[in-house]
Amino acid sequence: MTKKIEVIGLGAGDLNQLPLGIYKTLKKADRIMARTTDHPVIASLQEEGVHFESYDEMYQEEEQFIDVYERIVDDLLKKAEDESLIYAVPGHPMLAEKTVQLLLEQKKVGVSVIGGQSYLDDLFTSLKIDPIEGFQFVDGTDFRRDELNYRGHLIFCQVYDRFVASEVKLALLEDLPFDYEVTIIEAAGSESEVIRTVPLEELDHQLEISNLTSVYVPPASKDILNHTFPRLKEVIECLRGPNGCDWDKAQTHESLKEFLLEEAYELIDAIDDQDDEGMVEELGDVLLQVMLHSQIGADEGYFSVDDVIESITKKMIHRHPHVFSNTSVRSIEEINKNWEKLKKEEKGHERESVLDGIPKQLPSLHKAFKLQKKAAKVGFDWDRSEDIWEKLTEEVEEVKEAIQTENKSEIIKEFGDILFVIANLTRFYNVNPELALEMTNKKFVSRFSYIEKKLKEAGKDINQATLEDMNYYWDEAKGKEG
Repeated sequence: MTKKIEVIGLGAGDLNQLPLGIYKTLKKADRIMARTTDHPVIASLQEEGVHFESYDEMYQEEEQFIDVYERIVDDLLKKAEDESLIYAVPGHPMLAEKTVQLLLEQKKVGVSVIGGQSYLDDLFTSLKIDPIEGFQFVDGTDFRRDELNYRGHLIFCQVYDRFVASEVKLALLEDLPFDYEVTIIEAAGSESEVIRTVPLEELDHQLEISNLTSVYVPPASKDILNHTFPRLKEVIECLRGPNGCDWDKAQTHESLKEFLLEEAYELIDAIDDQDDEGMVEELGDVLLQVMLHSQIGADEGYFSVDDVIESITKKMIHRHPHVFSNTSVRSIEEINKNWEKLKKEEKGHERESVLDGIPKQLPSLHKAFKLQKKAAKVGFDWDRSEDIWEKLTEEVEEVKEAIQTENKSEIIKEFGDILFVIANLTRFYNVNPELALEMTNKKFVSRFSYIEKKLKEAGKDINQATLEDMNYYWDEAKGKEG
């Protein structure tokens, strides 16, 4: 005879909630395996002489719940090789019961599920909530914070003990205030039901937590969720909407270009200053530009922020096969080669020129750096840095000659050649010329500001100061830089 496992749900409360058919099945069963005997129905049935074998000891032997569940399933399958048996679980077998899911996935032994009362009906009744308003049911032992939806009713089950309650609390405190009220429900719908509402920070202070405990988190207001992406998206939609801001509604992709550049440079300033708070603010300003452009795209019916996110997500997965696939790499250089190869695949065609793909609006010095970097990839490059230095000397002599001729056009051209060679020289030494020049700009501002400060302290007008005075303070500022 083919052996099988019958899975029975014990409900969430006491014996009075157990369906008559399941009660009779349990009473006449030869062997019943229980995931845990810590359940009021089992206690009542044991008083009536029903014998249960449990897996409670496994919870003490393993650190992770999934390891316990896998061991339970392995043991059930082994026992089912010799005899059919009943496996009893709390609640309903198809509700937050990982062991049942694992049993149904295997093909060795037949598994049948014989219902059981779900405690959700009693839970909704006790809490007086309607799940149609939005409802999320989460396993307290296995969830991701970024998957939690605070806009609707949120219920954590499997809050077995204070440790699990603490993990739930710490996750919620990342998004909700410490005094946000949550409700602890014990044995919902049974005669021993207990409901307590406490501040979130006290969630794990309750000594009565057991395997019949659930935690209810009511929907959060919009203001509490200002740190979430959906809320940001909602705000931008409002600003561009019929009752929004006239300025925001008037913006176009073209009108916003200058702001995007400005915010990017302000972010770079914050990074250079190692200003964490400034970086938070400036990254927000850059993100605002992304959101505004995306909303304009949505308003015009061409694309939305979802398309933007999907595009970059797919690109990152495709360009990192060593992370998301089976490709193995041995160095960053190999990663870069794969990146360029995959980048070409995405375009679907070869570029007409090796130099294609450099943004037209890129600052000229940085553009020179990028142009020469692309040319170098196909071998158009200097062999030695000494040769570039000689080229720089040659270009300096040519600009001097142009100056002698007083030919403005030639002077501009020759100065451009010098800058181009310098950009190539910095590339040879793996230095970004734009960043190098900006570093010097800041150094100049710092030293000159020091001159202004010292002259003012000395009661001198900078417009009347001598070059000797200014050089003195310049050297003093330079010495203070260390």
